[in-house]
Amino acid sequence: MSLSDSQAVVSVVAALAIVAGLAGVVVPGLPALPLCWGGVLVWALFGDAGPGRWAVLAAATVVAVGGVVVKYLWPGRNLKRTGVPTTSLLAGGLLGVVGFFVIPVVGLPIGFIGGIWGAERLRLGSNQLAWPATVQALKAAGLSMLVEFLAGLVIAVLWVAGLLLA
Repeated sequence: MSLSDSQAVVSVVAALAIVAGLAGVVVPGLPALPLCWGGVLVWALFGDAGPGRWAVLAAATVVAVGGVVVKYLWPGRNLKRTGVPTTSLLAGGLLGVVGFFVIPVVGLPIGFIGGIWGAERLRLGSNQLAWPATVQALKAAGLSMLVEFLAGLVIAVLWVAGLLLA
């Protein structure tokens, strides 16, 4: 593969965007699904994969939009059912971001858990009630990350299939 080969460059850029998107599920600040979808978009626009590239882009678009919708609705429904308010998640997210900068890498989960627990402790008034609500919020966050990662993985598989079939 030569760097002057434009098809190879387009494929490498698309691959890097997709890999960055998959990493973005756990790295704060990287928009996971938009990066994965953007990699397929770059490949479809600038690649020479024939008319099938548009079908791959359309399928990736459906998966990305569906992933974003499911990522927010499914865990949110579970949280509403268990009674954990959005304000607790916002407190966890805010303290998670602060924690990420105060204690690099491990500060994010520490801040997130501490923020949710603190908000629930203030709301419910006891440690015995705050911890189960915190666990439910953590399960919802994990489910959201899993949905986002699986959608990104499906986009990656679609792109690889488009590469191989082109």
